[in-house]
Amino acid sequence: MKRFNAWQVYILFISIMSSFFITGCGHRSNSTAPRVTAVVPLNNAVGVAVNTGIAVAFSEAMDTSTITTTTFTLMEGTIAVSGAVASSDVNAVFTPASDLASNTTYTATITTGVKDVDGDALASNYVWSFTTGSTVDTTTPTVILKSPADTSTGVCINKTINATFSETMNPLTINTANFTVADITGTVTYDLIDNIAIFTPASNLAANTTYTATITTGAKNLADNALANNDAWSFTTGTSNCTTPVALGAAAPFGIMATSAITSTGASIINGDVSLNPGTSMTGFPPAVVNGAIHINDTASAQARDDLLVAYNTAKDLAPGTTVSGGADLGALYPLGIPPDTYTSGSTMLVSTPLTLDAGGNADAIWIFQIGSSLTTGASVSLTNGAQAKNVFWVPTSDATIGVGTIFYGTIVAGRDVTCVTGTTINGRILAGAITAGTIALQACTINVPAQ
Repeated sequence: MKRFNAWQVYILFISIMSSFFITGCGHRSNSTAPRVTAVVPLNNAVGVAVNTGIAVAFSEAMDTSTITTTTFTLMEGTIAVSGAVASSDVNAVFTPASDLASNTTYTATITTGVKDVDGDALASNYVWSFTTGSTVDTTTPTVILKSPADTSTGVCINKTINATFSETMNPLTINTANFTVADITGTVTYDLIDNIAIFTPASNLAANTTYTATITTGAKNLADNALANNDAWSFTTGTSNCTTPVALGAAAPFGIMATSAITSTGASIINGDVSLNPGTSMTGFPPAVVNGAIHINDTASAQARDDLLVAYNTAKDLAPGTTVSGGADLGALYPLGIPPDTYTSGSTMLVSTPLTLDAGGNADAIWIFQIGSSLTTGASVSLTNGAQAKNVFWVPTSDATIGVGTIFYGTIVAGRDVTCVTGTTINGRILAGAITAGTIALQACTINVPAQ
């Protein structure tokens, strides 16, 4: 009989336990289930124009053939509203065949028949309602904010070009045909909530070069009203890159990641991958659900752990930014919104009052919070004017506690432990244990990994 030494026995044990957890936690083995990230009209909106379309944004590229009048419906009570559905990549729009009735409540539904390009379906039906007013929307939309601004100079060469509209646009009309930058190619996306179009060049812009961006009259709002005229503006590049976010490397796909243990005491939902390395203690799954892959002490989790340490050190090694006194409440310090910057505290940092991260129309805006001790939140964090969750980083040296029932944005790169209290939604990531054995404790939380 073959004999094993102590190290071989340990490796065999880890392999068996990893296989148990990977097959026993109710995860999806290859990819993440898509989710609805934004709708217009908003849930419970009132006074909605009777000639509006209904728009949806998804978390990832969708199989457009699955988005039809069967899987995207609008009801007036028990009566189906006739209309047409069109979709493209991450957006879909339902256009009623005629004006909606005045002062009437409607219910829209996206069913689990909708799938992403990998064939993964929504985990459950997404349902919301709104109530019309009595008016028809005849307003002509306009571009109210441009980034880079018209005639600006010294623009960094890895900049995206952004245009903020006066109202919600039909996302299917915000595309590379109607948003162009002369002489360069790129992709166009649209933020349905902040009404901002983002042109991302396929490669860096040329240095010391003038470019002209144009939004054409093909861009329309949800009531099919177009811009009155083409809107063009120019800017000139410099020679340097914009500041870039903290690179997460192999840790980027993970919604939660720990270096000791993971627990869930309720029906948490992780819309992203899960990593545990080292360690085998992952309890509470199910009822907690992982809509992604689970990696325990494998090659992927080992690389993610290495890259987590690199990301942590990168963020900590940045030059100190705006000083925040120990124990200060960011929401109280910045009641009108906190601009992009690096913020540094030698001690604790709090969010006890609602905090808004205001990008000022710049979708490249970055926030890095260097925290000497712990992060504690008891109020929600929100984004506005083009701010993106993927560009927000909270870096406590020790622990983070995200408060009960709040909404939080950004990636937590913690030196040690993270606790997510009951009913919290984190649009970002929990990456714990960068410098010491780190645990994650979930209490019926939802974690949504942001699109990159």
